[in-house]
Amino acid sequence: MRSSLSAGRLLILGAWVVAGAATISTRAVAQELRDAYHQPPRDTVDQATYDGWKQFNLNCARCHGEDALGTSFAPHLILSLKPDGPINTKELFVQTVCAGRPTKGMPSWCALGLDMDKINDIYLYVKGRSDAKLAPGRPAVKPTG
Repeated sequence: MRSSLSAGRLLILGAWVVAGAATISTRAVAQELRDAYHQPPRDTVDQATYDGWKQFNLNCARCHGEDALGTSFAPHLILSLKPDGPINTKELFVQTVCAGRPTKGMPSWCALGLDMDKINDIYLYVKGRSDAKLAPGRPAVKPTG
């Protein structure tokens, strides 16, 4: 009976050792994830700008490129929203997104059901990128309260 009690204690002790090693290993893995591909966000933005980043990635990035940098068939929005760019006001931006540019292959996002709040949020994100207030990549949301 004594040997079975000792075996039980050894089993419990072994479980604690394994659990402790797993915790240390998990922390080490979390540290290793902070490599060039897993960096923490560099910018902290309000909820509306963050929602704009999400909506941009859902609706616009496939043509206008990740981080609004443009592609071979859709313009570089950072340049387009500059003061000397073709879409240099919020009104022009909203009008262009809402009506689209069918001759250039851009759909009318209002006709597709994208509401004005989301278009305004997209503008906040793209304007932040154009004004160099936001770095490329995913921003963090500023805590409220």
